[in-house]
Amino acid sequence: MAPLALLLLFSFFHPQVLVVLALPTSSANDFSYMKSVHNATDLPAEEKYDYIIVGGGTAGCSLASTLSSNYSVLVLERGSVPAAHPEVLKAEGFVTTLRQTDDGDTPAQRFTSEDGVANARGRILGGTSMINAGLYTRADEVFYLKSGIPWDRSLVRNAYNWVEDAIVFQTNLSTWQSIIKQALLEAGVVPDNGFSLDHKIGTKASGSTFDDEGRRHGAVELLNRGELKNLRIAVHATVERIIISSNIASRLGATGVIYTDSKGLHHRAMLRDKGEVILSAGAIGSPQLLLLSGVGPVSHLSSLQIPVVLPNPYVGKFMADNPTNRVSIIAPFPLDQSNLQVVGITSDFYIENLSYKVPSSSTNISVAGVGEKIPGPISSGSLWLKSSSNATISPNVRFNYFDNPIDLARCVKGVRKIGDLLNTKTMEQFKTNNGEGFVFLGTPYPKNPEDDKCVEAFCRSTLETIWHYHGGCLVGKVVDGDLRVIGIDALRVVDGSIFNRSPGTNPQATVMMLGRYVGLKMVRERNGAK
Repeated sequence: MAPLALLLLFSFFHPQVLVVLALPTSSANDFSYMKSVHNATDLPAEEKYDYIIVGGGTAGCSLASTLSSNYSVLVLERGSVPAAHPEVLKAEGFVTTLRQTDDGDTPAQRFTSEDGVANARGRILGGTSMINAGLYTRADEVFYLKSGIPWDRSLVRNAYNWVEDAIVFQTNLSTWQSIIKQALLEAGVVPDNGFSLDHKIGTKASGSTFDDEGRRHGAVELLNRGELKNLRIAVHATVERIIISSNIASRLGATGVIYTDSKGLHHRAMLRDKGEVILSAGAIGSPQLLLLSGVGPVSHLSSLQIPVVLPNPYVGKFMADNPTNRVSIIAPFPLDQSNLQVVGITSDFYIENLSYKVPSSSTNISVAGVGEKIPGPISSGSLWLKSSSNATISPNVRFNYFDNPIDLARCVKGVRKIGDLLNTKTMEQFKTNNGEGFVFLGTPYPKNPEDDKCVEAFCRSTLETIWHYHGGCLVGKVVDGDLRVIGIDALRVVDGSIFNRSPGTNPQATVMMLGRYVGLKMVRERNGAK
């Protein structure tokens, strides 16, 4: 799409803004999906659809695209379109997007867990795939075995390939990514698996949703693979609750949703016969909406005077986030920004790395960051409502990082492997003061890495998120193996909230695959095929 068209789109969704922004100058991003996008204020007060998808994010876009091949689909997205936030379309916008002050319409909605860890969730068409570091890598085998889903592995491969054909790239490694790849191998994270999208023990370069020109191609572009005439995508549409009714046989079933537009006006989207409501609002949004709709623990709902529609003690439970810890080294020479490309994979921890320039630095300081993340994790917490009526307010969530000692022990191993990396010949070029040591930005590497207590204290004091939270609507607890909400007809959950562990090193590939996978199964079921 030409720059002028982008500017017109921005003016359409933000008519009060008159400032001309520096919009992308390339037409390489495919904005065909904009033909189906509407501001929610322009939609009727009530309308019927075959499928209503709550959340136009990482899973919702691939799901909507797939279902639109045969049926009418409404996607309700609380955020705006990428054209309104052009920084998300560029690799160099990754760091700045996450540092923006949250004004209620930024693409990254900030929240801080009850653990005191700052976090963010996507609030834009395309979801968190539009604000992440772009790494694309498939799930590990343990994820499939322990997910509770009876996977059709042939269909899984089909779904991954469908995503990869559209938006995944093998990019040239940046200077820092090339350096860290060599350091990982030198530190014993072997073998060298070259370039691979699969989860393999050792060191590899993986795919990216950024191309070699630094343009992001997130889940939003998967909408272009659908039947756009059957798609209606509403932005600035905040779903308040699911409409759940009982039929003659006293069975509960979803019949539609109530949502508000940016003017605060209410709309009702209703289902046609054999239709479904599908929650794809993410690990925070989907359990939140079930609770707001009266599905969840009785004591919690009653305390907020929310009528209990269906008791389920597991909604909002088993919330988990993979903890990460990193050290940041001030480079003695300039480095370009590089998002995640290279991954070191072991059974106990993963090593991921990025480089960036310090914002507002008059001396143009470059920073090389190396971090470890533990798989799983085993520790988990819960989510509960902060507001009983306002869906725009993030709920409270506690992840209970390192509550399980196995998670902490894995962190210790990962931090020690970072020490091995720092001690390689490859990393000597980053030492200053005549090669005596590194200059760290923030907390330095532990002085006594052989002391368990010292490293454990480092793990706790430098704890950060890597935005891989999941859970809240687990398979076997809230949804069945087909992701239908247990006890309610015509209602499914299709996003990371169903995961009991994070897939592989980074979840976005599997979340996008999940949307396509479930969509294909739903179309087959409705067509009477096995």
